[in-house]
Amino acid sequence: MESKNTLVIVVLVVLIVIAGVQAYELISLKNDLNENGVKYSSSSVSSKSSTNNNALPSNVQNLPQMVGGC
Repeated sequence: MESKNTLVIVVLVVLIVIAGVQAYELISLKNDLNENGVKYSSSSVSSKSSTNNNALPSNVQNLPQMVGGC
């Protein structure tokens, strides 16, 4: 039983370390983008007005109506 608890703790520590490394890499990437003058937005992509729907292929224009059924 003791070895099972130790294994769970080791796996948890490894996952925390991996999350920390990924957070560091994200911050580093964000800083590199800022230094190079690349603008980014943290918001999600907003839907376009109906006037821009003509630029979309016909099979993509009606996606909101297709959600939830065939």
